[in-house]
Amino acid sequence: MFTVEQRDVLRKRVLSLAEEDERVVAGAAVGSLAVDSGDRFSDVDLTFGIADHVKIADVLDDWTRTLIDELDAVRLADLKRGPTTYRVFLLPDALQLDLSMTPAARFRPAGPRFRLLFGETAAGEPDPPAPPVAGALFISTPAVAGDIFGWGVIYALHARACIERGRVWQAEHYVGAVRDHALSLACLRQGLPMQARGYDDLPAETLARSEDTHVGALEPGALRAALAASVLALMREGEETRLRHAHLVAERLGDVR
Repeated sequence: MFTVEQRDVLRKRVLSLAEEDERVVAGAAVGSLAVDSGDRFSDVDLTFGIADHVKIADVLDDWTRTLIDELDAVRLADLKRGPTTYRVFLLPDALQLDLSMTPAARFRPAGPRFRLLFGETAAGEPDPPAPPVAGALFISTPAVAGDIFGWGVIYALHARACIERGRVWQAEHYVGAVRDHALSLACLRQGLPMQARGYDDLPAETLARSEDTHVGALEPGALRAALAASVLALMREGEETRLRHAHLVAERLGDVR
């Protein structure tokens, strides 16, 4: 488990990347730490406004190489929401970095947990909120092995934090997400339908790995046991799918399982 000092070092390094990069014109802290309501389980969540003539993908890729080379970061997943691109990383000791970038002309708060650190937000009215998607319980994950695995890891980290914070119903939700991503990865590997339609057709040996992943009670011990089993199932699927960073991720999630 990472320390607050490790988190602070990571935050300072990411902010120094922004200071050194002339393509970055603004930056803000977002999430719980932006409003001083975070705790020792809060991750690093930073967002940046990028000069409008610059491709965000270029900046993200340059920073990704630096984070991998200097800090041994593992890229978990990408998400695009409106004008903003998010990239999530896993660092040693299960420290998570949520990095996002937006064109400067549309860089503005997307919610109350936003604290401007430098530069300016865009003038004008904010973009209208995207219409809700009926029945979407989790962030939509493409049927790509690396993405399924990466989002499963993210949900595992969320589940662990929720357990420690005493948010047992939220933790139960995320534990289920870890299990579902492990089974979905197994379905993809076996050539079976996704989104639970292929679960019952998985080999008995594969399903046996998930027997202990269901939460037996809404109390910390039961939640931790189900999370550990779910993470173990996800890690095994990642290794059997021969994902590049599966073994390294498994080591970093050692205290989660």
